Amino acid sequence: VVIQVPLLDMARYSRLLAGASWMAEYGDPEDPAQWEFIRTFSPYHLLDEATEYPPVLLTTSTRDDRVHPGHARKLTAKLLAAGKDVTYYENIEGGHGGAADNKQAAHMAALVYEFLAARLVLG
Repeated sequence: VVIQVPLLDMARYSRLLAGASWMAEYGDPEDPAQWEFIRTFSPYHLLDEATEYPPVLLTTSTRDDRVHPGHARKLTAKLLAAGKDVTYYENIEGGHGGAADNKQAAHMAALVYEFLAARLVLG
């Protein structure tokens, strides 16, 4: 599984970066009635430590001005704590696209292909 610049913690998304502007789309997690629904699609909250998951690659960008890199950091920490196979990469440049230029985009693509080859084809 490859997850890039993800929005994962739906309980706190509205407090980070542009998240507050998405409440019309996703709902207000501060409203208990809306949270009951939002929780049904919040990846961070749906993670079940007892479930076997395939290997995961999470990538993000420190400079993402839309989705805070804390989403990827937090899920990575939760997966690691549960003993899951997770690989994390945070590009210190770039933005929501994950890369600042074509060279970085090629590097990010190579990371994904290397991960997939190691886990799915050659592993």
